[in-house]
Amino acid sequence: MASKDSRIPVSRIKTGSFERRLSLTRAGLFAGTRMASHMATNWFSNKETREARHRAMMSSQARFLVDELGKLKGSVVKIGQVMALYGEHFLPEEVTEALHTLEDQTTSLAWPAIEKVLKSELGEKRFSDLDIDQDPIGAASLGQVHRARRRSDDLELVLKIQYPGVADAVDSDLDSVANLLRVARLVSFGPEFSDWLEEVRDMMHREVDYRLEAKTTEKFRQMLRNDPRFVVPQVLEDYSTDLVIASSYEPGHSVSSVAVRELSLDRRSDLGRAALELFFRELFVWGEMQTDPNFGNYRIRIAGERDGDPNYDQIVLLDFGAVQSYSSEFLDPVIRMIRASYAKDLQGVIDGGIELRFMDRSWPDDVLKRFGEVCMSVLEPLAEGVENWPPEAVNEQGQYRWKQSELPSRVARQAARSAISRYFRIPPKEFVFLNRKLIGVYTFIAVLNAEFNGEDLLRKYLYGNPDVADSGDRKV
Repeated sequence: MASKDSRIPVSRIKTGSFERRLSLTRAGLFAGTRMASHMATNWFSNKETREARHRAMMSSQARFLVDELGKLKGSVVKIGQVMALYGEHFLPEEVTEALHTLEDQTTSLAWPAIEKVLKSELGEKRFSDLDIDQDPIGAASLGQVHRARRRSDDLELVLKIQYPGVADAVDSDLDSVANLLRVARLVSFGPEFSDWLEEVRDMMHREVDYRLEAKTTEKFRQMLRNDPRFVVPQVLEDYSTDLVIASSYEPGHSVSSVAVRELSLDRRSDLGRAALELFFRELFVWGEMQTDPNFGNYRIRIAGERDGDPNYDQIVLLDFGAVQSYSSEFLDPVIRMIRASYAKDLQGVIDGGIELRFMDRSWPDDVLKRFGEVCMSVLEPLAEGVENWPPEAVNEQGQYRWKQSELPSRVARQAARSAISRYFRIPPKEFVFLNRKLIGVYTFIAVLNAEFNGEDLLRKYLYGNPDVADSGDRKV
């Protein structure tokens, strides 16, 4: 969720399907007319001029689209944000860049509207049990968070309150946004895009299902209950409803805070190892993964601070509305690809890509080879030996320097320089979410400025006993 800021709250969110659909239809027709006029006048220019003008027009159309989505707020904004995260295989670059700016357009709902929701959901008695801070500590596209205190025992908690009407507007909003993209000529509709759109629809329905999120939060809390490196809030069922999730207040610092930066290298590296192992557990053991890499979903609780473990710095895990479950039909070939990458078995990596249906055996050998090499390079910080690491990615102790390695950008450049992009198929939706999570984990570790080798952790989950948690070799 976005942090508390000085933006003026709005009194209501337009959630009526007619008024929202009308706004987006008008915007789409205007954008479509503009694009048709541009294409007619641009036809007579030379190729270089046409391409430059077309890119400029696409950027203009995308900015216009984002402005219109931002005005409506609610699930429309969340749909745009999801498209920004996962739409890079379907949408022009100009569109995804513009959609990313929606993350800065969240404005809270004024207290009278939130109070009305809480009284309706909790009833007067339960509502009166709580002393609620009227200023939110976080606001997002679908809801906002308020701190509270239970009067009877001073228990501190947080209330995540869904904006009224957003759950009912998901389907019509998604259809309207898709139609806006089509009319504005920003995307070509086909079976693959339609399938992806339905996945976005399913994801949005999970995001607004607060009962499911509460259940998933408690499930992760139980799975991590014996690992002192992690904290998951406890859901308070007495104050949770279809539109409200009440949970224990869990203090902590942002990942990029001064307090975290000032921790010793060993302690920051232990936090990084914990984040990496959590990813491995989600992938190899549980088959369930929190797929939203937003840093607002994490806090760092420093050992010895309030409510903290005296022996361990801890990662506080927040927001389980974007949890994906993976089938063995998907995970088995993914794990085989990882094993092949670790063993430097190029053909095995290629076979995995073909089995996952985003490569084809008919493609040229050099394209398949480059694809396999790009996949194998993702495992660089998890590989055995340091001989192939860039000099800047190795410290004096032979440990991997996650930030200095700039691995994600190097892999992206490696893929862009090859012929992969001309052949690359749209990967399965599960792979898109998995890839985003992996990038998020790598970035999290890099922001911590951690330095450690992940090879021993990977080996444990590939070949060892992953049920035995590595709860940290070193106490603070």
